[in-house]
Amino acid sequence: MTVTDTQVTWLTQDAFDRLKSELDQLIANRPVIAAEINARREEGDLKENGGYHAAREEQGQQEARIRQLQELLRTAQVGTAPTSTDVASPGTVLTVRYDDDDTEKVLLGSREEGSHGDLQVISPNSPLGAALLGAKIGETREYSLPDGGTMKVTLAGVEPFTG
Repeated sequence: MTVTDTQVTWLTQDAFDRLKSELDQLIANRPVIAAEINARREEGDLKENGGYHAAREEQGQQEARIRQLQELLRTAQVGTAPTSTDVASPGTVLTVRYDDDDTEKVLLGSREEGSHGDLQVISPNSPLGAALLGAKIGETREYSLPDGGTMKVTLAGVEPFTG
C-alpha cells in the first residue's frame, strides 16, 4: 500500500482567482511563444541564434509556472480568512516573540497568498509554522533549527489576514 502526502495550500478566494487568472493567461500565451520559437528557428543556424534560445528559455519558464499553478490550484483549500483571533491557523497573521525578546509579524499560509504584501510568509509545513499551528496566545512552543538546535517562540498575537 502506498501513501501519498498531498500538501494542501490555504488560499483566500481572491488569491485563488488571481492565480487562476494568471494560469489562464499563461495557457492562452502558449501559441504566441510557439510562434516566436518558429520565427526564430527560420532565421537559420540554431547554434548561434540567441533569439531562438531565449524564446525556448521563456517557454520552459512559462511551462514550469503553468505546472506549478496547476498543482497549487488542484490542492488549494479555498476559503475566507479565519475570524478567530485566539488560535494560530492558516490565514492568520501571527505576532511571535523569540527568546531574545525580538518580535515579528508573519502570515501563516502560502507564499502565493502573501506575495503582494509586506509580511513574511511562513508555511504551516515549515518547522516554525508547524510549531505554531494550533497555538493559543501566550503559549510557548519549540521548533527545530537547520543546524540541529532548537528555539523557543511565544505566540504574542493573532489577527485575521486581510490581504
